Amino acid sequence: MGASNVFKVLSDAQRRDILEMLKNGRMSAGEIAEKLDITPAALSYHLRLLKEAELVSEYRSGNFIYYELNTTVLQDIILWVRGLGGD
Repeated sequence: MGASNVFKVLSDAQRRDILEMLKNGRMSAGEIAEKLDITPAALSYHLRLLKEAELVSEYRSGNFIYYELNTTVLQDIILWVRGLGGD
């Protein structure tokens, strides 16, 4: 996914809130939905976009799916922005 799509995904406040929550560690979808007070369907939509942008990874453990922040894409964007400043 290109940088422009990542910026589009990051433009939504609820998706940024999800990333903020995940910076403290792995969380289940239920935990995220409860903290954001949104429906499972709405959360599923946001998580799908975050996964497509590779900002979030998912892990299965038993009957649960856990989500974790993937900082690799963010690090690439930071390097790109710094490069715009020149040397």
